[in-house]
Amino acid sequence: MVAAGLLVLSLVAFAQGAPTPDVMRVHERRAAPPNGFVKTTPGADADSAVVSLRIALKSDPAPLHKALLDVSTPGSANYRKFLTKAETDALVAPSADGLAAIDAWLSSANVTSTPAATNQWLNIDVPVASANALLDADFQTYTNAETGKTAIRTLAYSLPKSVQPFVDFVFPATSFPVQSAKGVAAVHHARAPLNPAHPVRAAVAASCADTVTPTCLQALYNIPTDPATSAKNTLAVSSFVQSNASTTDLSDFLTSFRPDLSSQPSFEVTSVDNGVNDETDPSVEGSLDIQYTVGIATNVPTTFFVVGENNDGDVGGFLDLVNTFLAAKTPPTTFTTSFGFPEELISADLAQNLCNAYAQLGARGVSAFFSSGDSGVDDGQGGTCTTFRPTFPASCPFVTVVGSTTGISPETAADFSSGGFSNVFDQPSYQADAVGNYLSLLGNTNAGLFNTTGRGYPDVSAQGVSYQVNIGGTVSPVSGTSASTPLFASIVSLLNDRLIAGGKSPLGFMNPFLYAGGQVALNDVVSGSNPGCGTDGFPAKSGWDPVTGLGTPDFKKFSTLLGI
Repeated sequence: MVAAGLLVLSLVAFAQGAPTPDVMRVHERRAAPPNGFVKTTPGADADSAVVSLRIALKSDPAPLHKALLDVSTPGSANYRKFLTKAETDALVAPSADGLAAIDAWLSSANVTSTPAATNQWLNIDVPVASANALLDADFQTYTNAETGKTAIRTLAYSLPKSVQPFVDFVFPATSFPVQSAKGVAAVHHARAPLNPAHPVRAAVAASCADTVTPTCLQALYNIPTDPATSAKNTLAVSSFVQSNASTTDLSDFLTSFRPDLSSQPSFEVTSVDNGVNDETDPSVEGSLDIQYTVGIATNVPTTFFVVGENNDGDVGGFLDLVNTFLAAKTPPTTFTTSFGFPEELISADLAQNLCNAYAQLGARGVSAFFSSGDSGVDDGQGGTCTTFRPTFPASCPFVTVVGSTTGISPETAADFSSGGFSNVFDQPSYQADAVGNYLSLLGNTNAGLFNTTGRGYPDVSAQGVSYQVNIGGTVSPVSGTSASTPLFASIVSLLNDRLIAGGKSPLGFMNPFLYAGGQVALNDVVSGSNPGCGTDGFPAKSGWDPVTGLGTPDFKKFSTLLGI
């Protein structure tokens, strides 16, 4: 029981506006660490170990999404009138009140923040004991016995009531390291037989049905061999998990498969997170990506962005790479990434943050391409799936996602080509008609196994089987959406070169254009499927489908459509 006198004093204090306590509220919580991670017995200096945290600042994404669609949708008065860095920064800037509240909170704990590469993040480095006090958390060291990776993480953290409305999340507080998967298929079964009803194009050698080279792709998709001319048009290739590329292998590859080139094109290397391109140890992924960008996008300036490993896992590398692009006054015109994650292993907040970062790039005129994955309707993480499992960033509605085909007479869906529907992102308006048509054709097939209202992917596709790649001096066949994605990006780079050389804007975020008429420049793929999770997966059908998207490219048709 409270004494009457104390009660009166409390009421008086309240009436006079005495400050109320800044109550801590749980902001994120997970029930347990992910499979494979176990808590490690802490050492004597555990509390003094320093943890690096990033505070994601909240802003309303609606104006950004509106601006992106405004500059990306044919028929809009602002179509391809892209925003500047300053304009996009202003769209996503956190509120002044929010910054003040966060600064007051950190200052009261004697914690100093440092600005990040973009205005949507703050960085702090604090001892574990201080992090626990600041966030009412319990940071511990966890170890993954299979990978040997260790990480200092907490299963929950809280934020003051005054701060919570202004913070999206703290990374990587409850996010454990996740390694991205390469878009290279380990096993391939599908093969389209030659069909007399669909004869091979005269310009396409019959051998291209089994062995894909630059010459095959140039003939199949009408890709020009003449060199690009604009220095303002650039192509970026993303590299993770020590995917290295060799200039010697590239030179030998070009000698064998692009002997028409009068000189030996090369590529620049840029390091992110202390990444190193070890040319003495070329990988399948790195070799494939570089050889089929430099070898197809003739003379387009190409940069290999090598992202190093850290305790944030590859998700942290994805954040750092896109923020590197956003921080640049002039980001690459086109970039291609052949890596991804199971969508369910990435927190929804983090996925939304990354997706909005790609939206910022699109608003600035960047065409971003990601592989759909190589596990059919599954996400490649193993184990038993009872429903279809999508991949990310393929599920992000603000990037263009590439699936795989095989065969030339006709092209058919490669059975590994991942596709499906997001469980995090809603279906964007630009693909509503195309997806609705497919679901109508699909009927009750796979009913209950996927989210019918989610973002559908891939958007497009291209050849993805038996690419001839020089790896350490030996030419080997490589298959996967890792092959299809840099190819499609290279074709767009060549289109952008002609647009820019003609005084026009590049294509930027292509999806609204592709779904609103651009499909006439694509070859519809109507056979094959992407099995997984104990099913035959999704069948390819007329129009868009979640295995080959809207179809494969035709450079000449795109050129005609774009008036170049």
